[in-house]
Amino acid sequence: MTPSSAPQLTTVAPHPAEQSAAVLCWRDGAVAHLRFNRPQALNAIDTRMANEFHAACQAIADDAHVRVVWVSAEGRAFMAGGDLSAMRSDPLPAARALIAGMHGGLRLLAGLQAPVVASVQGAVAGGGFGLMLGCDLVIAAEGTRFGIAYPLIGASCDCSTSWGLPRLVGLRKALELALLSENIDAAEALRLGLVNRVVPTADLALETGRLVRRLADGPTLAYGHLKRLMRTSFQNGLDTHLDAEADGFLACAQTDDFAEGVGAFLDKRAAVFTGH
Repeated sequence: MTPSSAPQLTTVAPHPAEQSAAVLCWRDGAVAHLRFNRPQALNAIDTRMANEFHAACQAIADDAHVRVVWVSAEGRAFMAGGDLSAMRSDPLPAARALIAGMHGGLRLLAGLQAPVVASVQGAVAGGGFGLMLGCDLVIAAEGTRFGIAYPLIGASCDCSTSWGLPRLVGLRKALELALLSENIDAAEALRLGLVNRVVPTADLALETGRLVRRLADGPTLAYGHLKRLMRTSFQNGLDTHLDAEADGFLACAQTDDFAEGVGAFLDKRAAVFTGH
């Protein structure tokens, strides 16, 4: 499957037991679900999964009804990195294919107006770690273990790991995590700001669902401007960024959601945003 043949998002959730796809993708109202579905391999990335991930991200980006994206995974692990068995005999072509699919999908997710929320459990390593860093918000189950792992196979990183990690934890700590490749637990991930919340494993879907529904009811265009401003703030000088903030606010001021938000505030009622 290629991005050019990306399917339209269905509004019916596929049953994982009846699906052979490595990545499941559907929309429930304004919530787009993107779920990794190789539980028997701890959702390790192979070429098929990378291509399906790219295609799913394209389908989400093409669907104007999406106001939030929920990234999750079947089974006991979110993602155990790349599938090394595919790289053993002919590493260069295999690595190129994996990177092309994953990076293509990550670029699409990063460009969305809609917030992207990940719920993670079990193992989050390698490409899964980078993918998690690329999401806007992350909820982790207690007991989750996080690790970069690339140096353990004699490799540097991919999947935006070296872009996201220093921005979240600072350069010195990022280098420690990368060079030593020691696993950290969910409590440490929360302390470092790698995740936003840690919840009991049994409550992971429930708590993520609550957060996702809250975001789905929010002002999607304003969220998009906020995401862009936050992500570009490290590369802009103050004068440039003040101009960008002004442009973003003025763009929001022309939206239906802004009129609704101001009216609701002045009328002392709850705002009902439509994402327009």
